[in-house]
Amino acid sequence: MKVLLVNGGPHPKGCTNRALEEVEKALKEEGIETLIYHIPNVPLQDCIACNTCAKAGKCIFDDCVNEFVEMAKDADGFIFGTPVYYAHPTGKIQSFMDRVFYSAKSAFVHKPAAVISSSRRAGSVTSMDVLNKHLSISEMPIVTSNYWNEVHGHTPSDVEQDREGLDTMYALGKNMAWMLKCIEAGKKAGIEVPQNKKRTTNFIR
Repeated sequence: MKVLLVNGGPHPKGCTNRALEEVEKALKEEGIETLIYHIPNVPLQDCIACNTCAKAGKCIFDDCVNEFVEMAKDADGFIFGTPVYYAHPTGKIQSFMDRVFYSAKSAFVHKPAAVISSSRRAGSVTSMDVLNKHLSISEMPIVTSNYWNEVHGHTPSDVEQDREGLDTMYALGKNMAWMLKCIEAGKKAGIEVPQNKKRTTNFIR
């Protein structure tokens, strides 16, 4: 089993990465393979709703989004992390997840996932709420911890002092491993994944 942990912050070794490392630690202890993926610090195109992906099977903008989607197809779970900018996630991870999920939702359906955030003081819960919507609309079981999935600090050394935050990350990793193992046990017991249908409508017809 493999979990991809996504760092949506600008610093590969910043506060968000430190939080992800604590989740990763717990996952590895449970025998889960991991990879921390840092979204590159380059201009990232947002979704333009061209719907080319519906025909091509991938986003028309061939960048890190398509690279990550190929990795996601073979992954069993996901952790998406972001620092807080003005009480919301980074623009980078919002554009990244918009395009990832719009162009390749099938790579994520029924796979467990969670969102974490890091902030100096406030805005963590609202930032997580924004990104969690990508998961809930994609039939993904959302993994929880024993508190909100957040750490606090201005630097990674500050995060080291947030023992409760790091404990929350560690518990999240343990819960993710437990859910993955439960899903695997269910498959072996013959429990089939639901095949749900959806009719798209709007409010005027």
